[in-house]
Amino acid sequence: MGFTDLLDKVGGFGRFQWLHVTLISLPGLLMASQNLLNNFTAGIPAHRCHLQVNYTHYNLSDHQVDEQQLLRAFIPLDSNGRLDRCRRYVQPQWQLLANSSSNSSELQTEECSDGWTYERSEFHNTIVSEWDLVCSLRPLKQMIQTVYMGGVLAGAIIFGGLSDRFGRRSVLIWSYLQVALLGSCSALSPSYSAYCVFRFLTGMAVSGVILNAVSLKVEWIPTSARTLVGTLTSFFFTFGQMILAGIAYWLKDWRKLQVAVCAPHFLFFAYSWWYSESARWLVLNRRSEEALKSLHRVARINGKPEMTEKITLEDLQSHMKKEIESSQSSFTAYDLLRTRGMRRISICLLAVWFSTSFAYYGLAMDLQKFGVSIYLMQIIFGAVDFPAKLLALGMLSYLGRRVSQATCLFLSALIIFTNIFVPTEMQTFRTALACLGKGFTSASFTTVYLYTGELYPTVIRQTGMGFVSTMARVGSMAAPAVLILDEVLPALPSVVYGGAAVVAGGFACFLPETLNVPLPDTIEDVEENWSRGRSAQQLQTEGVALKEGVVSDEDVACQRGVVSKEGVALKEMKEGEGTGLNAL
Repeated sequence: MGFTDLLDKVGGFGRFQWLHVTLISLPGLLMASQNLLNNFTAGIPAHRCHLQVNYTHYNLSDHQVDEQQLLRAFIPLDSNGRLDRCRRYVQPQWQLLANSSSNSSELQTEECSDGWTYERSEFHNTIVSEWDLVCSLRPLKQMIQTVYMGGVLAGAIIFGGLSDRFGRRSVLIWSYLQVALLGSCSALSPSYSAYCVFRFLTGMAVSGVILNAVSLKVEWIPTSARTLVGTLTSFFFTFGQMILAGIAYWLKDWRKLQVAVCAPHFLFFAYSWWYSESARWLVLNRRSEEALKSLHRVARINGKPEMTEKITLEDLQSHMKKEIESSQSSFTAYDLLRTRGMRRISICLLAVWFSTSFAYYGLAMDLQKFGVSIYLMQIIFGAVDFPAKLLALGMLSYLGRRVSQATCLFLSALIIFTNIFVPTEMQTFRTALACLGKGFTSASFTTVYLYTGELYPTVIRQTGMGFVSTMARVGSMAAPAVLILDEVLPALPSVVYGGAAVVAGGFACFLPETLNVPLPDTIEDVEENWSRGRSAQQLQTEGVALKEGVVSDEDVACQRGVVSKEGVALKEMKEGEGTGLNAL
C-alpha cells in the first residue's frame, strides 16, 4: 500500500487533478517569456554614430545623392561594405562623394563620442538603445542574461530548501508574487545596474515557480498518469515561446514588454490560494490532520464524498508508513558520488545536463545573427519543439534512453558544426539548420529529464535531480557569455557549443540503459544493477517476475549473488522458530 492507493480511492486522476494541473501549468506559458526575454528587451537595432554636424544644408538633389550616400562623408565602411557602427571620420570627407573609389583606409577616424543614432523599425526601444550597450559596451548586453540565469541558479538552491521547510504551496504562492512585483518593477529601472538587480531577483522567483509547480503537480497525480501529464504540460512552455514573439512584435518597447510578461502573475497569485498543499509533504512533516482534510476535499471535488467517512487518520498513516520510514534516513549530495555506480551516473549526467542547456540557450539566445526577422525566428524556434518532443518520445520507446540521449547530442553538434561552413548569403539554409539543431537540443532536454529520474534511486532521486540540474543552470549562464567570443572569431561560439555537445554525447554512452527496467529504490539497488554489468533485459525479466509473483525477493537476491540459498534457508528456519515461540 502507498499514497497512490489513496489517490485511486478519492478518484484517481479526476476533476480535481485536471483543474489543479491546468491552473498550475498556465503560468508555464510565461516561463518561456522570462527565459528568452533578453532576445527582445536587449535586441540590437541597426545603429551608427550620432552626428553633431548639420548636413541638411547640403543640397542632395543637385548632387544626385541620397542621405545614405551622404553619410559616407562622415562614416567609414566596415569590412562588409556597410556603414561602420562604431567609428566615424574626425573630419567630413566630402571628396568621397565625388569619388567613391578613392582610398579611405588611411583617413583618421574616432569612436562615437556623441552617442549613436538607432533605427526604430524593428524595435522602438530596447535597453541597448536606451543605455547605448553597443560597440565596446556590447558584452553588457549578454551579461544581463547571465545575471538572470544566476538568479535562477540561486533560486533553485534557496527555494528548494524553503519548500522542504514551509511547503510547496506557500513557496509557490510567494514566487508568483515576487515575479509579478519585481518583474514589473524592472520596467521602471533607471539604470543598467538596477535592471540587473531586478532581473536577478526575478530569476530567483522563476526558479521557485518551476520547481514547486512540478512538485505540486506530481505529488497529487497517480503514477500511471505522470508520463502523459508531464508530456502535455511541457507544451505550455512551447506555446509560450510563440506567445512571446507575438507580444514582443505588438509592443516593440522593452518596458511595456517587461510589464506584459510579469503582470499576469498577479492573477496567478490571486487564484493560487485555491491550490492544495501536498498531502505527502504534510504527512512527512507531522501535519497528518491537514493532509487528511486535503484528501477529503479532493474526494468531494472528484465526486467521491463517501470516501470522507472511509479514509481516516489511521488509514492515511498506514498507507504512508513506507514514506515515513524512508524519510527518517538522511541522504546528502555526497551520497551521489560516494559509491562507484552512483559516481559514474552522476558524473555522466553532469556533463549531459550542462552541455544540453549550454547548446540550447546558445542557439535560442542569438536569433538576430540569422538575418531573418527575430519575431519570425522566435515562432519557428518555438514550433520546432513540437516535432522534436514527439521524436524524442518515439526514440525513447524504441531505441532506449542511452541511444536516444547520445544521438540527440551528436546530431545537434553535427548541425552546429555544419552551420559554420554555410555562407552567410544562404540565410534560408542556415536558418533551417539552426532549427534542426535547436530541435535536437530540445529533444535532448526531454530525454535527460526522464533518464535522470530513472537512473537515481527513490531515496535520493530529488537530491540527484537538483544536483545535476544545477549544472544546467551553469550551462545557461555560460551560454550568453560565450557569444561574446564572436568578437575574436565569428565561428568560435559555434565551435564551443558543438564541442561541448560532442563531449556530452560521449559521456552519455557510458550511462546504463533503463528502458523497461524497474526503478531502483535504494543506492544498493543501483550498485547491484549497474556495477555488476547486468543487462537491461535481465533487469526487466526480474522486474516482471517480481511483479507477477513468479519469484520471491530472495530468489532474485540469490540470482544476483547477494545472498546464498543457505542464507535464505537459515532465514526461514529462524522465522519458523520465532513463530513457534510466539505461539507458545
